[in-house]
Amino acid sequence: MNQNSVFRANARAQLGGSIFSTNWLMALLVCLIGSAIIGVANSMLGVGDLLLTAFFTYGMAHVFLQLIRGQKDKIDVADLFKGTDHIGDLIILSLLQQLFTFLWTLLFIIPGIVKSYAYAMAAYLKYDHPEYDWRQCLDESQRWMDGYKWQLFCLDFSFIGWYFVGGLCCGVGALWVTPYREAARANFYENLRAIHEPVYYEAPVNEPAPEAPVNEPAPAAEATENL
Repeated sequence: MNQNSVFRANARAQLGGSIFSTNWLMALLVCLIGSAIIGVANSMLGVGDLLLTAFFTYGMAHVFLQLIRGQKDKIDVADLFKGTDHIGDLIILSLLQQLFTFLWTLLFIIPGIVKSYAYAMAAYLKYDHPEYDWRQCLDESQRWMDGYKWQLFCLDFSFIGWYFVGGLCCGVGALWVTPYREAARANFYENLRAIHEPVYYEAPVNEPAPEAPVNEPAPAAEATENL
């Protein structure tokens, strides 16, 4: 079993093993609330995508890291709103993250995708290191993801089939896939944390042993970077 398979297996177990288990349903509710608030604010104000995405991305990291670390037996929807103490930092982090990704996308699509994966751990790092500013979060995320971007891309891609099957159920079934993917991504982050910060790391039950980075396919066009 490869690491991504273990991340998915751990995620299913941590969510309760069944799509109708309490934690899976609560995780679904968390995802729906976050998406609904962002959607409404964006349609009414035109600014919700930036401001609230920053807030709820951090909130999702909070919810799912607590779940997989066993810090809470049950998901608490209130944890989705725990970013209020860092809202200024989170907005700046989200703004710069999206800006840098956009600038790389202007070079060509593939460098933009690569950069989005390089920054994928920024919200988790902010959760574990509230003292980090936006630059430290982005820089550390890039450092941690060096050699792992392709693995995370493959993990995300592995859910395509689940979304397809869920879509056959009038699209409703696909809703259950989002918390599954978020929990798997949190497990992915924990694996990186075990490699880069072993002194702080406490392995969840059934956590796979960390592996050395793998070689990634080079992007089609990559310019010299120092944004």
